Amino acid sequence: MIDILQTYGMYYLVGQYPHGPLGGLVLTLLLASAGLALALPVGIAFGLSRISTFRVLRWPATALVYGVRGTPLLMVIFWAYFLLPTLTGHRTNQFSTMLTALVVFDGAYLAEIVRAGIQALPKGQTESARSLGLSYMQSMAFVILPQALRNMLPSLVNQLVSTIKETSLGYIISLPEVSFVAGQISTQALTQSAQIYLLLAFSYFVMCFGLTRFAYLLERRLASRAPVKV
Repeated sequence: MIDILQTYGMYYLVGQYPHGPLGGLVLTLLLASAGLALALPVGIAFGLSRISTFRVLRWPATALVYGVRGTPLLMVIFWAYFLLPTLTGHRTNQFSTMLTALVVFDGAYLAEIVRAGIQALPKGQTESARSLGLSYMQSMAFVILPQALRNMLPSLVNQLVSTIKETSLGYIISLPEVSFVAGQISTQALTQSAQIYLLLAFSYFVMCFGLTRFAYLLERRLASRAPVKV
């Protein structure tokens, strides 16, 4: 494994950059982080729509969330791959295609996390905010959402773990993320395929296990700071 890192280490980390497109492990982390960051506003918007008293907002949001959550990410990637060129009028690159698919897919899951986080708060929070003269949107923006997002932090970290693993499906559209790069290295070092994919598995394990432990510690920290219910 050390020989592989010495020979292909930079290619494994950053792909062909700076002499070509960015790829490898760095692209995987960049794609996962950007996908979750862009999906969060989408999730908040659809999460609020899911609990809205207006049917014109609640029903379409519910249908979209259930539709995406009931569809494999692979199909969402195919939709983005063939639909985006039709909408934009020109062929989109693999990064934009995968990023769009992740935003749509993760946005649906984050919508449910947001909905559950808001509904888990005591109803008295909203009533207290409204009694102070705040509108519904002001109550959500300044009272409810800050508390809900704080409680949702462990779930958001766990969603990042899922997103990191989801980026490996970019392989099917030739996105040079870390699993695609590992496959390219394997074709060049045919006698070391087992070591290469062991390195790939170890890389995913380190990233995901580290974030999972962070989510666990964050959850315990938030639980210790929670007010005691009488």
